[in-house]
Amino acid sequence: MSQQDKKQQQKHVNVIGAGVIGLSSGLLLLEAGHAVTIIAEHFPAPFETIDPIEQINYSSPWAGAHNRFIPPLPSPPAGSESPSTPAQAQARREHALSIKTYHRMKTLSHSSSPSSEGEAGQFSSVRFMKGVELLENPGEEYLALTEERASSAELGIEQFRLLKPEEFPSDGNVKWGCEYQTWCLNPMVYCCFLLRRFVNRGGKILKRRLRSPQEAFYLNFPASLVGGGSLDVDAVVNASGNGFGDDPSMFITRGQTCVVSESGTENGQEPVTITRQNADGSWTFCIPRGADGGTVVGGTREPDNYDTTPCPVLREQLLERIVKTYPGLLPPGKSRLTPVRDIVGRRPTRRGGPRIEGEVVSLTGKGGSKKDGFVMHAYGMGGRGYELSWGVAEEVVKGVSQYLLDVEQKSSSKL
Repeated sequence: MSQQDKKQQQKHVNVIGAGVIGLSSGLLLLEAGHAVTIIAEHFPAPFETIDPIEQINYSSPWAGAHNRFIPPLPSPPAGSESPSTPAQAQARREHALSIKTYHRMKTLSHSSSPSSEGEAGQFSSVRFMKGVELLENPGEEYLALTEERASSAELGIEQFRLLKPEEFPSDGNVKWGCEYQTWCLNPMVYCCFLLRRFVNRGGKILKRRLRSPQEAFYLNFPASLVGGGSLDVDAVVNASGNGFGDDPSMFITRGQTCVVSESGTENGQEPVTITRQNADGSWTFCIPRGADGGTVVGGTREPDNYDTTPCPVLREQLLERIVKTYPGLLPPGKSRLTPVRDIVGRRPTRRGGPRIEGEVVSLTGKGGSKKDGFVMHAYGMGGRGYELSWGVAEEVVKGVSQYLLDVEQKSSSKL
C-alpha cells in the first residue's frame, strides 16, 4: 500500500484544547495511526510572554506541575456490606491514571543517553526528585497507609517511607508525613516540548475559538492541513479544560501562587517538592520548576472566585509559611525569598471528578440530514491535569479507537 493510500485510510480526529491534556492526547492519537489536528484559542508559549489576564482560562501555564500521590482507601472485599462510595472509587481511578503518567514521565526524564528519547529529559524539563507530604489533620486514607501497601502492586509508589515525628517541622502541628519518589516539571517548557513533538510527528494545529464540541465537526480544512488524508472529521476530543458551559458540575477554583528565583539547591541540597496540608484547610507547598524556572510557592484553593488580581499580603504569607516549613529553600545570608512573579490561575474543577467518557452526538448535515458524531470528553481535571495527563490520554485513545472500530464493523456487516 502506498503512503498516499495509507493517508486516505487514516481517520481524522480533532482535539479541542492545547493544554497538557489536549497535547498528550494528540500525541498518543498520532501514535495510534490517526490523522490529528489540535484546535485551540491558545497554544503554548514561553511563560514569560503569556498574558496573565487575557490567557487566564488557559490553565496549563499557571500550574505548579508536580506529582502528588493521593492514596485511595483499600477496595472493600467482594460482597462487603460497605461498598465503596463514589468518591472512593474515583480516588482509585485517579490513582491508576497518575501511576500511568508517572511511568511515561520516567521515560521523558532520561537524559543520559544521546538517543532521541534520552535527549527528551533535557528539553521536556521533567525531573525526578523526592516528594514530601506533611499533614496536620490526616484523613483515614493516610492513616491507613503502610509502607508495605504503598510499595505494593496495588499502589506502586516508589521509594515510599513514613516520616518519624522528629522529622516533622518544629512547630509541632504536623501529625503525619511521608516521602516518595516523584517528578516536577516546568509547565510551558514541557508544553512547548509536547507541541513541537506533536508537529514534528505529523500533527496539525489550527488556531480557533470554538463554542461547542460539535463545531469541530464542521470546520473546513484545506487538504494541506490534514496531510492529504480524509477531510471528514471522524471523531472529536473535548480537552477544553472547562468544557463549554453546558456541564452543571463544572466550576473554577482560583489559585494564587508565587514564583521565586530560589531553586532550593543553593545550599548544595538536592531539589525536593514539599506539600503541607494545614489544619485550617490551607496549603503550603514548593515546587522546583527546573530549566532556570525558579520555584513555585503556594498556594490557595478558592472555589468560584474569578478575581484575577494577586493579593500582595497573601503572597507574603505564602513566602513566610514555606520558609517555616522548609527552611532549606532560603539560601544562607538571605532573610526573604525573592519573588519573580505572582500567579493567579483558574483550575477547571468538576464535582464528582473529571469527565473522561465518550458521547454520541447528533449532527445536522447539508439539507437537514442527520448523522452521528463521536465526542470523547476529557476535561475537568481540577489541579491534577499534569498528574493525570498520560493516563487520561490513554483513555482518550481507547475510547476513540473503540468507537471507530465499532463504526467500521457496523459498516462491514451491512455489505
